[in-house]
Amino acid sequence: MAEAYIVGAVRTPVGKKKGGLSTVHPTDLAAHTLRALIDRTGVDPAAVEDVIMGCVMQFGPQSMDIARNAWLSAGLPTSVAGVTIDRQCGSSQQAVHFAAQGVLSGTQDLVVAAGVESMSVVPMGSSITAALEKGMPFPFGEGWAERYGKQEISQFRGAELMCEKWGFEREELERYAYESHQRAAKAIANGHFRDQIAPINGVEDDEGPRPDTTLEKMASLKALREGGRITAATSSQISDGSGALLIASEKAIRDHGLVPRARIVTLALTGDDPVYMLTAPIPATHKALQRSGLSIGDIDVTEINEAFAPVPLAWIKELGADPAKVNPNGGAIALGHPLGGTGAILMTKLVHELERTGGRYGLQTMCEGGGQANVTIIERV
Repeated sequence: MAEAYIVGAVRTPVGKKKGGLSTVHPTDLAAHTLRALIDRTGVDPAAVEDVIMGCVMQFGPQSMDIARNAWLSAGLPTSVAGVTIDRQCGSSQQAVHFAAQGVLSGTQDLVVAAGVESMSVVPMGSSITAALEKGMPFPFGEGWAERYGKQEISQFRGAELMCEKWGFEREELERYAYESHQRAAKAIANGHFRDQIAPINGVEDDEGPRPDTTLEKMASLKALREGGRITAATSSQISDGSGALLIASEKAIRDHGLVPRARIVTLALTGDDPVYMLTAPIPATHKALQRSGLSIGDIDVTEINEAFAPVPLAWIKELGADPAKVNPNGGAIALGHPLGGTGAILMTKLVHELERTGGRYGLQTMCEGGGQANVTIIERV
């Protein structure tokens, strides 16, 4: 049976909005990560068969197939193709899935899975705003309206609906967010991210964590919706960043003298209620565990994207997971969420954390627009 292995995983630091990475063109941001991946693995870049890159706002500087443009901007061989994909926040986790599936199918041996998003340069919603300005209809058409009605569909409403369904009060969300900042600050201070980051533009560390934040400061913030529980403090940060991984077959490992770091165990994908939007990681994780024959207790490290605090809190509650093993070095509330780059960044963090701690199994998941979720289970080699 064919296997797919992660042989390289690198990321930029995650920059905060208008921070140290905001002056870097998105193509150059992604190119930096691709170049670092090739340099660190030592692979012949001409042997790469495809570059699959996640990017959500494929507009302006992030349009025109940024995967191909970033590869060329990195000075890498013109013979290697690139494709840009969008599964909303899970875009570069899906890039990992597509790369692994190419290897598992036996049709490819060496594939790059990557992601990028500069939210400082291309703000969230840019493509939708441009369409509305030209008088084009909102992306949801008449068929959608017939099925779901013309109700508000947004991640902010979805987060509030989750709070109502699972009974999360604002204080619990803020305690979770505070812990995310504390874990992230401690991880940076202890150098846990140092080996996985390729510094750029003078930025060496993630810019988002606020080690001096307090529960009192969080409590003083205004809710994002009238009468709601969600605030900026319990939401992921607007960020800039990129990540890249090299996925290889056993043949490629032999032929190129590569060192396998993790084996892809299971790839799962599912959809859930698009109105709630953010709940799909729960059924997707159940599906992945069942497919792999593992239990949640077998998972040593989980990276679940903290789009909003109720997302990981509901996941932990429904899965019966140990909170200490979930986002052990903080999550997007502290470290930031550069949309299409986040999936590759989380997988990079997962691989390195398993290596650092000696854990065996890692699980990654994240909520995605449209009520979707990817789950990836890996095993440290």
